[in-house]
Amino acid sequence: MKKDKQKVIGEDLTDERIKGLLDFKSYDDNPQDFMILLNAYRQLRPFDFERLLAHFVEAGHDINVQNTDGETLLQIVSSHNKSAEYADALKKSGAQ
Repeated sequence: MKKDKQKVIGEDLTDERIKGLLDFKSYDDNPQDFMILLNAYRQLRPFDFERLLAHFVEAGHDINVQNTDGETLLQIVSSHNKSAEYADALKKSGAQ
């Protein structure tokens, strides 16, 4: 991190900032919808992730999109320790 940049933890995010994550572009062969979800999972706290999912579904994105290995984000998240809140949020949003 640059010396002039300060790491911010626990910042309240506006809806506009969360919606901005929907513009994330895939940098590999994975579908853009999958990369949006993966990026959000990696960056957001569970309650912010749930907020993003509402915008994601509302915008018509695919909550059950699969990566190039045929896995959904719910399958990946479910295999991680301490990720139950993320898995629950995905399920509430229609992930299977």
